[in-house]
Amino acid sequence: MKKQKGFTLIELMVVVAVVALLATIAYPSYQNHLIKSRRAQAQTLMLEAANRQEQYILVMRQYHTAPTTLGLSMDGFTCTAANCSNNWYTVTIAVNNAAAPPTYTVTATAIGGQVSDGNLTLDSTGAKTPAEKW
Repeated sequence: MKKQKGFTLIELMVVVAVVALLATIAYPSYQNHLIKSRRAQAQTLMLEAANRQEQYILVMRQYHTAPTTLGLSMDGFTCTAANCSNNWYTVTIAVNNAAAPPTYTVTATAIGGQVSDGNLTLDSTGAKTPAEKW
């Protein structure tokens, strides 16, 4: 009898089943990792905005709403006078200079595939919500 070279259909199907099983376990974990890394990027921009606000108030005695005036920029985000945004978050700054002392709130609104993660806020007192995501 002549010996055949190659794989049998059963061997191939076992390999496909093992790969499919690994993919069903790994893919959700990978998606969670992506969500967390996108959130971390938005949080970094928010903390930078807070830092720039504190520098700005020392000089100008008020906060500012425009990310471009504050000099905000970050890889992956496009900043305009109104906000900074990428495919997953839009970061805006709300200011109340009439309050004593003046206050600001930096909000990262989730968009696209990040919506399931929710929005983030950081205010002038250092309060971060939701706390479990910081």
